[in-house]
Amino acid sequence: MQTITRRTTIKAGTGAILAGATAAQQRAQAPTIGIQVGAISFLDEGVEAVLDNVQKLGAVNALFLATFTYGRGIAGRQVSGSPFPDHGKQEEDRDFHGGFYTTPHPGFFRETALKPQRAPEIPGDFDLLEKVLPVAHQRGMKVFCWYEDVFRSDVPGLPQLAEADLYGRTSSRVCYRNPQTRAFWLGQVEDYLRSYPVDGLMFGSERQGPLNNAIGASHGGAGSDPGRVGCFCPFCVAAASKEGISADRARAGHMELEKLINALRKGARLSDGAFVSFWRILVDYPEVLAWERLWTEGLRDTYRAQFRLAHSVQPAAKIGWHIWHNNTFSPFYRAEQDYAELSKTADFFKVVMYNNCAGPRMAGYVKSMSAGIFADLRPEEVLNMNYRFQQFEERPLAEIPTSGLSSDYVARETRRALATTGRNTSVWPGIDIDIPTGRNEKQTSPDDVYQAVTAAFKAGADGIILSRKYSEMKLVNLKAAGRAIRDLGLA
Repeated sequence: MQTITRRTTIKAGTGAILAGATAAQQRAQAPTIGIQVGAISFLDEGVEAVLDNVQKLGAVNALFLATFTYGRGIAGRQVSGSPFPDHGKQEEDRDFHGGFYTTPHPGFFRETALKPQRAPEIPGDFDLLEKVLPVAHQRGMKVFCWYEDVFRSDVPGLPQLAEADLYGRTSSRVCYRNPQTRAFWLGQVEDYLRSYPVDGLMFGSERQGPLNNAIGASHGGAGSDPGRVGCFCPFCVAAASKEGISADRARAGHMELEKLINALRKGARLSDGAFVSFWRILVDYPEVLAWERLWTEGLRDTYRAQFRLAHSVQPAAKIGWHIWHNNTFSPFYRAEQDYAELSKTADFFKVVMYNNCAGPRMAGYVKSMSAGIFADLRPEEVLNMNYRFQQFEERPLAEIPTSGLSSDYVARETRRALATTGRNTSVWPGIDIDIPTGRNEKQTSPDDVYQAVTAAFKAGADGIILSRKYSEMKLVNLKAAGRAIRDLGLA
């Protein structure tokens, strides 16, 4: 019987692992089979009922509980306009606000103006970790706090931590170099690990630096306002000065980039072409690239600080990072996701490999970039170029919105992550189940889930995390994940 170990390629039909071992030993050595769950599911369905479903249907042994967010991606019921799954309340939570789904302890947040707010849509006596942790542990399930960098513009204290754009305007994005932002994230780390017996933490940042935002290098389709990029706050300017980077030159270069991108989006055709004109700005203003690196290092410093604090407070706890799906679409963003470097201060990566919604998202990325620095290419040419850059081959542009990407993409991305990640850092691919897409776009089927889970483990994954949230998953698709895991002999 083969023991499933780090970097092992798993063959279909592998028997039960560690035969004869005690249940506790099996739990300790089995791959992580995680699922992301928000507080509303336990309120709507009951703790025992949710845990019954995820264990019996999905073979889940680890919960990633959404403990903090102001976004609908990992908390709340199904998003507006999408069909309800076959469990939970069949109604929208129109009063969704977000915040903390635990009981934050103010003493851990003394050094930040961003004071913790409990999510007002949950009852005052409900604490997600207090309700779920003991029951989950009794069932042999691990529990991770899952918190993300998503805010509302009306959060008290946010303006004191906000990024500043080219013109000094603030946004709802917090600046990673602001010490009060760092204090807010470190406050969560310490609060969770000192106040609750959790097994670990996962932090997610679905953000990128000013250059990537300016050129629209993400899967949203429309592209962001290149004049609204940041950060140019006093903390970032001071950090740049320390490294000999001129903030005035960086701002001037971004203003040139703003003019270029806005002109291209309006259909301008330039004598030197879109990409050459873009590259000329980088040559004339190397400070633009320096500013991008400055921003990226601010995020990495946030990772490092959380990792160090987590292991000083609770050495046995695991802490890792959610790697944004943009890593699949944008070679510019991917270049900044250096697994070898990031794994120096991470116990695990959840690398997003949502192959079903990846089709519509890839099409959105191509749409945005075809209107910007790749405006001289046809969209189909942009897609094919991107496939080469990202080292995978998928269907044509006309098909991917309805077909999604294949399970082979999941396998390739898993192998790529394993090849460059330090051996002490686990790779747990994020597998999508019923993430909302457009009415005429790819919808998840049981076979999609089965094939993606199987592909991840056969490529050597140390575990998986079923995503985005249980409250939008159909049970038949969750069951397909469990069937794949059991067929592989992993449960």
